[in-house]
Amino acid sequence: MIPIQNIYYMLSYAFQVLNEQGYKNIATEQFNNVAELCAAILAKGISVQLKRGLGREYIEQTESLSSLRGRIEISESIKTRSMLKKQLICSYDDFSVNSYMNRIIKTTMELLLHADISKARKKELRKLLVFFGDVELLDVHTINWNVQYNRNNQTYRMLISICYLVVKGLLQTNSDGTTRLMDFLDEQRMCRLYEKFILEYYRREFPQISASASQIPWAVDDGMRAMLPVMQSDIMLSYEDKVLIIDAKYYSHTTQAQYDTHTLHSNNLYQIFTYVKNKDSELAEVPHVVSGMLLYAQTEEAVQPNNTYQMSGNKISVKTLDLNCDFSDVAAQLYKIAAEHFGIAA
Repeated sequence: MIPIQNIYYMLSYAFQVLNEQGYKNIATEQFNNVAELCAAILAKGISVQLKRGLGREYIEQTESLSSLRGRIEISESIKTRSMLKKQLICSYDDFSVNSYMNRIIKTTMELLLHADISKARKKELRKLLVFFGDVELLDVHTINWNVQYNRNNQTYRMLISICYLVVKGLLQTNSDGTTRLMDFLDEQRMCRLYEKFILEYYRREFPQISASASQIPWAVDDGMRAMLPVMQSDIMLSYEDKVLIIDAKYYSHTTQAQYDTHTLHSNNLYQIFTYVKNKDSELAEVPHVVSGMLLYAQTEEAVQPNNTYQMSGNKISVKTLDLNCDFSDVAAQLYKIAAEHFGIAA
């Protein structure tokens, strides 16, 4: 069980905006669940956005008007006989707050009002909903999360990401097609946050280390890579001639057991081994040391992997990261990984 406070710190690294002054008060609050935490972050973020002004975008409107505006829809006007009422069907662009991002935010706030959060938090959300009176709701099951950001709407990036966690974390479809609220967050959503947190932690706390989620080219002999799947690492840390590839794993069970014998998930081990050997081949012409690590989020199971293997000239380690402790201890564990592999301090 991860303390709610640590979820906030993980989100803070994943979304640097949470380190700004206005959000720091949230870190001192006590939350009963993650839904409450996300509601607090969302409420604060929306309040900040309202001071800047809700984002607007041009939205095409089509309606019957007595005065001309925009483009006249001749065929539609004839079809509806609007001219008998001395009106014409016109299409025009309206600079409106009913943008898709605002609709996502309003839909998420409405969903949170039915979640297990405090009455005070729901009251806060209802006050904010007043400013979204001209914004329409979306079907939570058909929201397109592939939104495009630019310099005019960059401030929405964190808000939409929190909305994504809320919608995907609170909804679950039953076998009969109905929807119910579920415990927040599920394993898949936590896995993505876990990966993002570790990557951004090393980027921020170890600026001397190059931290990225880089692709690794396949080491083919004839240059033919057609139809080969993309090899996308979770975290790749580079310092001088050393490279550490980390595959972050968030599972309810860190090992697989059969007849009381615990073994590592075979696919995970095959994957990190493949990453390491192909990266090793890529750097063959320069001095280098490539290592790999499976970094599991620690569970309450009795058996936790903590092994280091030498495989075909490369070190492959399997470790667990204990998130059920004070965050300073989480940071100490991540510092130890950097110190052991690169011999440097934060």
